Amino acid sequence: MNMLSAQNHDLLLEEANRCLKCKVPRCKKACPIATDIPTIMELFLEGKEQEAGALLFANNPLSAICPIVCPHENNCYGSCVLGIKQKAVSFFEIEQYLSGKYLYSFDCSKPEKNGMRVAVVGAGPAGITMSILLAQKGFRVTLMEEQNQIGGVLRYGIPEFRLPRTRVDAYQDILRKLGVIIKPSCYIGSNLSIDDMFMDGYDAVFLAVGTAKPNRLGLLGETLGHVHFAIDFLKSPKVHDLGNHVVVIGAGNVAMDAARTALRMGDDMKVTVINNRREQDVTATREEFSMAVEEGVLFMHQLSVLRITDDGVICAEVEVVEQENGKIAYEENMLSRKMIEADSVILAIGQGPKSAPSGEAQIATTLRGLFAVDENGMTNIPGVFAAGDVVSGPKTVVEAVAFTKKVAENIEQYCLNKSKK
Repeated sequence: MNMLSAQNHDLLLEEANRCLKCKVPRCKKACPIATDIPTIMELFLEGKEQEAGALLFANNPLSAICPIVCPHENNCYGSCVLGIKQKAVSFFEIEQYLSGKYLYSFDCSKPEKNGMRVAVVGAGPAGITMSILLAQKGFRVTLMEEQNQIGGVLRYGIPEFRLPRTRVDAYQDILRKLGVIIKPSCYIGSNLSIDDMFMDGYDAVFLAVGTAKPNRLGLLGETLGHVHFAIDFLKSPKVHDLGNHVVVIGAGNVAMDAARTALRMGDDMKVTVINNRREQDVTATREEFSMAVEEGVLFMHQLSVLRITDDGVICAEVEVVEQENGKIAYEENMLSRKMIEADSVILAIGQGPKSAPSGEAQIATTLRGLFAVDENGMTNIPGVFAAGDVVSGPKTVVEAVAFTKKVAENIEQYCLNKSKK
């Protein structure tokens, strides 16, 4: 759960004491959800841990998740002024402790209902956040999830060695305490539609269906039996018989998760990541990349996959070309082909949204297939809002929460205006 030894607690206090409590905190400015880090530090040092946890939760309902999965090097940790000349303050470790403690002790009475009803489709980061925020405001919220458990990418995309499932499970308890009705194994788009929801009395619908459709390479060999998409593999790794040598194509955070998960599936596992760019251009965070290297994942850079065969992948070397404007371009050298043997191949080259939930009117999409929304988070269909990866493309959890908070305010205002008509 959230057990912490006295020694480790003292270490966190020492870390909090290192914080300069800057009047213009760069860490807060760098946080996508503007966490009031100096105030949290003060409360922690004063022994007001429950108050600090409550403040974190009020600002970010997923405060018990974000400090575990956030790219800290790009946010608070990477912006700490102390980091210029020495080690930056590890606020995320303190937040993880405080928010975890608050999460497991969360208690509340069910908010008084305001007479309005909202359907939330998708129980990933954006869907869970929206359900909590609207339930706290008195809305009758039904959270509909295609899978049999809530969590979305938190449960089915991020490996348990990175994010303990107990934290995700705890959110189910919070939702129920707030009066949210959870409807698992419910797919909107086949038998049920958005039109059905409005006919059943929902005042608004919020879509947070994520990007669960994996991108393809468009090359020969993708349908072979030993080829798997990373987001499908990560949902249930144990059902896959990978053999002893796995090749992962792609170099983002999902590729790192897939590689590190595959490495844990046997003592004799060999996992190789193929990256078509230079090592310094790996799209995964430096922390995720470094962890993969430290654990024994092998990397082959500047290789472009041409074809997948029964025996592995055929690649061409990629050469770096410096252009006149100083930018870097990449060119395949088709004369330098090589075979990389593999028992299994995992494709981790991004993902996009599935088809939009249907109704009499179709939800407008962008050229990338994402849901098009206005500044309020509303789609082209009145009363239908959306946020999360299905709007922005794959982003961090904290970015999804930040935008969802804004959309929650707009849904409330929309429903209030609607009730006055």
